[in-house]
Amino acid sequence: MQSNESPRGPAGAKPRVRVLIVDDSALVRRILTEVLSADPALEVVGTASDAYMARDRIKQLNPDVLTLDVEMPKMDGVTFLRNLMRLRPMPVVMVSSLTEHGAEVTLDALAVGAVDYLPKPKIDIAATLTDYADELRAKIRSAATARVRPYTGSAGNNGGAAVAPRLGVDAVLAKAPVRRQFRTTDRIIAIGASTGGTEAIKEVLVQLPADTPGVVITQHIPKAFSTPFARRMDACCQMTVCEAQDGQVILPGHVYIAPGDRHLLVVRDGARYVCKLDDGPPVNRHKPSVDVLFRSVAQQAGRNAVGVILTGMGKDGALGLKEMREAGSPTVAQDEATSVVWGMPGEAVAIGAAAETLPLGQVAPRLSALAESMDLTRAR
Repeated sequence: MQSNESPRGPAGAKPRVRVLIVDDSALVRRILTEVLSADPALEVVGTASDAYMARDRIKQLNPDVLTLDVEMPKMDGVTFLRNLMRLRPMPVVMVSSLTEHGAEVTLDALAVGAVDYLPKPKIDIAATLTDYADELRAKIRSAATARVRPYTGSAGNNGGAAVAPRLGVDAVLAKAPVRRQFRTTDRIIAIGASTGGTEAIKEVLVQLPADTPGVVITQHIPKAFSTPFARRMDACCQMTVCEAQDGQVILPGHVYIAPGDRHLLVVRDGARYVCKLDDGPPVNRHKPSVDVLFRSVAQQAGRNAVGVILTGMGKDGALGLKEMREAGSPTVAQDEATSVVWGMPGEAVAIGAAAETLPLGQVAPRLSALAESMDLTRAR
């Protein structure tokens, strides 16, 4: 009897996402294959152990998404990615070690055009592999919908296993009634981002002048990545950029990036705004969480702050941005056309959290204009 199921799924079903796994470790290739094959929306069409084999497999198999090892023999992952994104742009998820070197190389890959990244699987800890599998599948599904641009040289189903609960922002910071916020001489710009966000944040920050109000940022990022990321941003921006520390006063001309293993909140200390780091549970499965940052800014700064949500997968930050808008903050979302993944900003737009939706290139000028208008309003 002939089956009605095609290689891309049952007849009439949405085609499965075709994945090619590139890694020099046979064990990692096997683990990734097993994890992805357990999701009926995904299909592993092949594997490759080095860049040259990957090049041939891409031509033969025409995958939708590539997972790419950072460090490989014969040709490293970033060099291969640079060639790939120039000649045959496609969604790529980098797989890297959680070391400072691995973080630096992965940030290079994101600058070249990789959509997302995740650490190497911890093959010796079965409990963490379950959570890893859930995250990997979600990233691959999201990458398949990403907007990939050519590199020009300018820089699911978890088999029934339990996963971390999807906690809301109340798990870290309870919602409080909106109180009247008086105008102060200090303002804050709060930015949240995820997938595609490292490069989007860079594009915003490099355009901001040195006298911009203090900026606080939550980017979904591992612990090993946040320090190198802050260092990179500091090297290319007019503002001073650092990884946020607990109790640090938020000053004009400075940018504070949440550490990869702590929630970043803003609290009021007299006439000053101060960074507070919180070791509470993940919110929306993220730590740091954008919702946590935005809620704290809504409660502590209100109309003295501006909220911005950039490209990212999922919904984290949308509700927090809405709370900022309800507290009187101007709010901005990146538009769909310039987002790598229009998940977080799209959700913010859908629930009315964003007062404005702008292309990425217009976000920084708008922030400068909003900061100036707040000053003019205060001066009257």
